[in-house]
Formats: sequence, structure tokens, C-alpha cells
Amino acid sequence: MKILRYKYYSGRNIYCHRPCVKMEVDLEGFKDIPSKDIKGFNDKLVQLLPILKQHECGIEEEMGFVKRLIEGTYLAHICEHICIGLQNMIGLKGAYGKAREIKDDLYYIIYEGEYKRTSIETGKTAVMIINSLISGKEINIDECINKLKDTLKREQMGPSTLAIVREARKKNIPFLRMGDGSILQLGYGSTSKMIEATISGNTSGIGIDIACDKLLTKELLYNQCLPVAEGVEILNPVQLLIEAERIGYPLVLKPRFGNQGKGVCVNLRNEKELIQAYNTILKNYKDVIMEEYIKGKDFRVCVVDYEVVAVSQRVPPYIIGDGSSSILQLINELNKDSRRGEGHEKPLTKLKINEELINYISKNCYSLNSIPKKGEKVVLRENANLSTGGIAIDFTDVICKENIEICKRVARTIGLDVCGIDICCTDISKPIDGAIIEVNAAPGIRMHEHPYEGKSRNVGGAIVDMLFKDTQKQIPIISVTGTNGKTTTARLISYVLSLGGYKTGLTTTGGIYIGNHCIETGDTTGYNSAMTVLTNKEVEVAVLETARGGIIKKGLAYDLADVGIITNITSDHLGIDGIETIEELAFVKSLIVEAVKDEGYSIINADNDVSLTLLDRIKSNIILYSKDKSNKALTKHMEQGGYGIYLHNDFIYVEKDGNVFPIIKVKDIKITLEGRLTYNIENAMAACAALISLGIDYAIIRKGMQNFYLDEIHNPGRFNLYKLKDITVVIDYAHNVEGYKAVMEGVKKLDYKRLIGIIGVPGDRKNEDIIRLGNISGENFDQIYIKEDIDKRNRKEGEVASLLTKGVLNSGFEEKNINITLDEIEALKKAIKESKKGDLIIIFFENYEPLLKIVKEEMKELNKSGEALA
Repeated sequence: MKILRYKYYSGRNIYCHRPCVKMEVDLEGFKDIPSKDIKGFNDKLVQLLPILKQHECGIEEEMGFVKRLIEGTYLAHICEHICIGLQNMIGLKGAYGKAREIKDDLYYIIYEGEYKRTSIETGKTAVMIINSLISGKEINIDECINKLKDTLKREQMGPSTLAIVREARKKNIPFLRMGDGSILQLGYGSTSKMIEATISGNTSGIGIDIACDKLLTKELLYNQCLPVAEGVEILNPVQLLIEAERIGYPLVLKPRFGNQGKGVCVNLRNEKELIQAYNTILKNYKDVIMEEYIKGKDFRVCVVDYEVVAVSQRVPPYIIGDGSSSILQLINELNKDSRRGEGHEKPLTKLKINEELINYISKNCYSLNSIPKKGEKVVLRENANLSTGGIAIDFTDVICKENIEICKRVARTIGLDVCGIDICCTDISKPIDGAIIEVNAAPGIRMHEHPYEGKSRNVGGAIVDMLFKDTQKQIPIISVTGTNGKTTTARLISYVLSLGGYKTGLTTTGGIYIGNHCIETGDTTGYNSAMTVLTNKEVEVAVLETARGGIIKKGLAYDLADVGIITNITSDHLGIDGIETIEELAFVKSLIVEAVKDEGYSIINADNDVSLTLLDRIKSNIILYSKDKSNKALTKHMEQGGYGIYLHNDFIYVEKDGNVFPIIKVKDIKITLEGRLTYNIENAMAACAALISLGIDYAIIRKGMQNFYLDEIHNPGRFNLYKLKDITVVIDYAHNVEGYKAVMEGVKKLDYKRLIGIIGVPGDRKNEDIIRLGNISGENFDQIYIKEDIDKRNRKEGEVASLLTKGVLNSGFEEKNINITLDEIEALKKAIKESKKGDLIIIFFENYEPLLKIVKEEMKELNKSGEALA
């Protein structure tokens, strides 16, 4: 088996509504060979990965997958299960997978994967395992698992970040991971919040700097009459000894700028221990402070939004002797606790054997080879930080009111909305008889979320509540897809919302808009463009044109939309990206209405039979719209209490539960050209449905539709009509059969003597579709100019033009009326030059701006001579 390519989907996609990998493989002749016919394969596989015994594999009974192996199953299917099993073995919960044939020995395998690099490495490892079993080569499975664990460790979010993500999910707040670190965006647009571990976007940068400076923190707290340990910065060994005598033993040495208890040396009882500790610290730290040693227990108080939300007693790591094992052996046994991991990956951290540990136990006359008596307790570190092996016991319900107030004052003094306050005292339930040792910005919260003993405290929830205390509402997301009409629909929705006072983020085939400002031009209807809008802090509503290609390539950038719209589904783009049938195309586009909130709305064109087939896939509310009030699907839907929008007696109405409201007269909708462009009536109804579902006032909807024009300002490139003295020019983006038909239908209701077409089509369409489009053009135009796109999409120059010509001639069109001018700019210039009085020219463009420039220049020249018309 050989991997050809792989792709990672970070969000909802056409294969899975969770992150997953699509891995394409070549079975290299093993397509029809079941694993039972490969000598020793099944037994060795289950022996290597006994976790596969837990896979039911659709049989819904134990050993289901093993039974499949015995019966005979194939490598692609097996690879899918290995990928899932390997991830389960390293602590990930993925369970979804499938394998499908592409052609012959080529298959694609889908498997769920929360982390990109880890998931991809899992696929590579699975293929390596299969190949080793086929070839009979030995494989070290433990080494493979450890490599995957190392990859996951580098990529996995820390426990504090995971706790916040968990709470955001509970509250239906989406999140985006920014880069590979711990920075998250919770929510989208203007209501989104940034957080890194437990540092929020609102956390004071100055407060963080103060907390990182232990000496400055001490001075500020002392100034506010808060109890702190006396301390001083040490600049040289002489000062070290002088200040030690002044303060008095025992003492503490620590880095001035440090974290996680690293480099801290406590309970230094004499000059020898002090000097030894000082020399040790200087190996790694430049700035050192010394302070009095406060006897007592070590407590961590967590403050969120200036309120105490959790308290833990931190206990230094220790072992209990059994009379026969050495300290080293007992530490190794301690580290086998399933709750202990490397770094912050688990509730507790494995104890590392280093110089600090050895020095500490030696002070108490122990070495790693010492054998403690049975029942003898040996403390291994003075420091109780979880990151150095300590444990935490919950004391949240024990802390007294006086100490709570002290901690709130500490947080306000430093200026931190989230902080961890370290207190040393004998009893946290009584006013402090010790001191505040330090204040920590970005405090770890796993000790509170997963205490060794006591009640778990939901600190992650408190942080999320703090971030969103002023607004629990997320910005609305409207996602629009369909074969035709999605750009106009999205633009119209965005325009009406702007009249309602919202700053919209809009993605279209013409560019990305934030408010009225275009920040990027081009076809921006995919994942990256949507992400631009969702991460923009000005956006109050996201209106996303979401094209087929973007859905297939990268899935959705957002989690769930408030409104999902399918304008129609027709047979465009077939034969591209493995989509061969209209049913497969409908399946792709169905993701838009599947990924809608339960309380949201999915909007379907009831006049489009293919779109109606998707109703069973929708879990949200549904709005149907139709140009026919008597449409059967619409009528049935409204009888069942659903929203309906329809055209009746030249008015658009909305109906719900028998209540009927007129929205607007069709002739007043500017983009319909007084009702001539029926496809824009459909687009207006789709937009109306979306706006109603968001609660936009009918008067604002009406006003928007009365003032949204077919011009380069409101709807560039969509039936933009220009009068040039004796001729008319229409610039339109129609690029498929149904689009051409719709435009032709509207044009024939206009006044003209001859209809001139400048036609072209993207080269990635099927030959038969290109020929058919030529045929339709031949049936409708009097004169035809055939041009090609600059982007040939893997076609040779002239190839598309030849197919279009064939289609035109098949319609019986006279060859003398065909002009092949491949450059669309030259084609438009030529058509205008050769035009006659009363001609109407339509150009179906690839690049809008150059053509608009030509038309504007023509109008400018005519204006000079006073001959241009409005």
C-alpha cells in the first residue's frame, strides 16, 4: 500500500462533521485480496494492536472487526480501523472512519482526527504497519506509539486551554485555534474574545509584566499593606551573605523572573546551603531574589474577574517506604500513576529526577539508592508546584472571608482579571498568619479542575463566563450556496442588513467586503475567505457565499450557521473534483443546511426539485420559497406550520400559521427590472427569507430591495446594463447552461433589434456541457462572438472555443455570423465597433473590471458629445 496524498479538514466537511483526514492510497495489486488470504496477516495484526478487538465494525457486538477479518476484509477498510485504533491508544477519542474506491487499486480512506499532524502521522504509521505485515518484516509497535505520543504532545492543547474549550462548547460558543499554540478565538467577529491559556484579551499587559517581576509584585503588595515575605534582589555573593544575616535563616532563593516553581530553592538553613543554591540558580538565571522562609502550608488561590473561584493546597511530592525498595524505585512506581504525564498533558506531572531533587533529599541524608523503612514518608521536593510533581487538594469551601477579601485586593493591586495567588500559612480557614509569596499571571487551572483530592472546580467555565458577561450572543452567520444566484442573494442580504445598522462581513465571487470596503478582490467563496470575515473584529453579521469548490477542498470555516440557503442545484461543475452526478453535487451542497443551528433556519427553493430532496437532511427550522403560491411542497410545508414565501399577484408574501404579510411589489424590486428578470425574483425571495429569519423589520427589507440596483456599486457583474447611444450592453457572470437560460429569458423581455452574444465558459466543464451551452447560444443570438478565459483550466488554447462553435453550429446557426476572438476585451471592443442601431450586446465575462472600464470609457466619450443615455 502506498500513500498518494492526504488532506486534513479542520472543521465540518462533506465526509464528517468533525475534523478528519482524507488519505488517498494505492493498494498496489491488493484490491481484491482479503487479509485472510495474506499469510499470518490477521493474527499478527490483532497481536500488534489488541485494541482492534474493541471495534464493533457495524456488527454491534464485541470482536466485530475481528470477525470481519476472519470472514475476509480488505486493506483499505483495515487501514481505516488501524488509524482509529492507533489514535485511541494515544488517548484520542476518534471513532469515525470509512474507505471508498476511487478507481481500480486507488482508494480514499477517511478517519476522524482532532489534531492535524498527529492524525496524518497516524495514517502514515497505519500504512507502514500494513506493509510490514504483508512483507513479513518485524515492526516495533511500542516505538511507533511513542513517536505518535511525541507528535501529539507537541501539538495538543494544554489542560487549561482544553478546559476553556470544553466550557465554550457547552455554551455553544465556537472557537478557532490561532496557529499551533494556545491562542484561541472564542466566537466570531465583533463579539469574539481572544485568550491564550488563561490570559484573556482583556487582561492587562502591565499587570502581566508586574506579576512576572516577583520583586516589583512584592513592593506593590507591601505598599497596599498586604502580607508579604520580606525580600531583596541579590546582585553579588557578598550582598547575599550580608542580607542573609540581616533577614535570618531559613531563607528562600528564587529567580526574579521565573515561573512554574523552576529554580526555586526553599528552606535554606545555613550559609553552605545558601551558597550552593545561589550557584545553582546562577547557572540558569541572571536576576535572583532572596526572601525570608515562611513556614506553613502552600495554598494556591485562583481569582477570575476579581472573584475567588477556587483554592487548592499544594503538597510536595513524596514517597512512602516499603522497607525493600530504593527511593529511585519508589519514584519510578509513583510515575506509573495513570494520572501523571509529561508536562501538562494530564492532571498530574511525572516527577523528574534532577539536580534539585537530589540536592533536596541529600539535605535530609538520603540518596536515590537509600531504602526508606516501611511506612516512612520521604518528601522529595520542598517545592509543591504541580509542574514539578506535586499534588493538589481542594480547599475552596474552606477559605475564610477575610482571606477571600485579601486575595481580591491582591488581584486589583496587580491589575489581573485572572491570576493565581500563592499563600503560605498554617490554616487557610483563618486570617493569614504567613504571607503572600507571589502572584501568577496565566495560572494553570488543572489543579482546580482535576484535584488529587476533593471537589473539582469549574475554573474554565468561570473564565468563559467572564469573557462573555457583557454579551452571550454570537454574531449571526448566513451561508449561501447554490448553482446560480448565490452572489446576488448574498449581496442583497448584506445590503439590507447594512440599512438595519449592521456592519457586515461579506464573501462573494467578486471579493471580500467589510462594511462597504472591499479588502480583497477575486473569487473569495472558500474557507480562507470565510475565515477572514469570521476573525475580523468589526464584523457584526457574516454573510458568506459558499461555493461548491470551497466546500470540497477545505470544508466549512465556521461551525454552525444561523441561516443556510440553497438557491438551486443544477448540473454545473459535474465531472470536477470527483463529482459526477447531480445527486453527488446535491450531497456536497447539503452540508450548508446540515450545518445550521437547531434553532436556526434552512432556506430552500421549492421550485427546484433537487433542492427539495435535501429536506430530510435538515434538523433546523425550514423556510420554503416559490414563485408559485400553489407549489405542492410549499403548500404542505405551510399547512404543517412552516414559513413560506411566495409570489402571488406580482407581490412577494410571507406566510406563517395562516398569517399572511405582503413584503413588496415585484416591480419595486430593482434587481428584477420590473419583474423581467424572474431569476432575481427568486433571489429576492431567498434574501427575504434569510432577513425574516434574523428578525429584520419588513420595512427595512422593503427599503433595501427598492434601493439595491443592478449596477457596479450594488451588484457588480450581475446583469449590469448600460446604454451607449444606439446600443445596449449587458455585463453578466453567467457561466453555465442554467445561468445562460435565465439571462436569455430576461433579455427577451427588453427592447432590441438584434441580440449579440459574447460567449465563453470555464474550461473545467464537461465537453457535452460546453457544446450544449453553444447550442443554447445559437438558438437565442443573432450574432455571436466566441472568446475564452485567460485561465484555461488545463485546456489547450482554442479548445473551448472549438467546442462552443460546434454547439452553435449544431443549432442551425449560420457560420458567417460567428466571430472567434479569444480575448474577451478585444471581443467586446469588436462587438461594440461592429454593432448596429438597436443592438443589445451581452458579454458573459471572466474578468469584470477591464470590461467595465471599456463601457465607462465609451459612455464618457458619448457624454462629451452629449449622446450617452442614462
